[in-house]
Amino acid sequence: AQWNNLILAPLVGAGTFVLGMLFAKPFQTLAGLETAAERRTFSLTIGLYNYGFIPIPLAMLLFSKETVGVLFVHNLGVEFALWTLGVMVISGARVSGGLKQLINAPLVAMVLALTLNFSGAAGHLPRPVVTALHILGQCAIPLSLILAGAVIDDHLEELHSTMSWRVITVSALLRLVLLPVCFLVLAKYLPASAELKRVIVLQAAMPSAVFPIVMSKHYNGDPPTALRVVVGTSVISLLTIPFWIRFGLSWMGL
Repeated sequence: AQWNNLILAPLVGAGTFVLGMLFAKPFQTLAGLETAAERRTFSLTIGLYNYGFIPIPLAMLLFSKETVGVLFVHNLGVEFALWTLGVMVISGARVSGGLKQLINAPLVAMVLALTLNFSGAAGHLPRPVVTALHILGQCAIPLSLILAGAVIDDHLEELHSTMSWRVITVSALLRLVLLPVCFLVLAKYLPASAELKRVIVLQAAMPSAVFPIVMSKHYNGDPPTALRVVVGTSVISLLTIPFWIRFGLSWMGL
């Protein structure tokens, strides 16, 4: 079961992220998106569900530490897909010319960390280096929230536009209705451990992640579009999260 989680969990993380982006593509016109930047940003923001800020404390509250561990392994797959395919999507880079975007600090850090851990070299790092890395890691979430808040403040007035309601409505339909159904079907019939099934149920209920707001600003996307998707799905998810988690766990017999 452990090896199954180590292999299948990151594949599920990456696959569900890609699934969300593919689902978003046919709905771009319905959402009233006209420019290429708006469409790219919409696809990324719909695809990237909130895989850390909300699911981690929920998993710690509702499930065992084993499920929390599987969640972190699952999130490695999401991170890898985000900093490779996700960067290409939002920047509009092609595979042949996108190497510059693909070689980015988060991806390099992830590969280096995995190499150190699997090789056993991490245990031989000097204590001051480990302490410094630990402190920097603790800063990651607060800094990302500050960056997202700064970008939100720049574009907050644009939420009141007519187009916002079209984007918010379509985003809610995709992220909080159609994709949860797909996630739960996957969890039901995938030959996965109970821990991974619980993780998929949690992720099925999640709204869009906040970080695409920051990414859209740095990778030639459209921050207002990301903001509309994130704010709309986050607010509505306050009502849908309990329903999907309860229904999903009951349907899985978990």
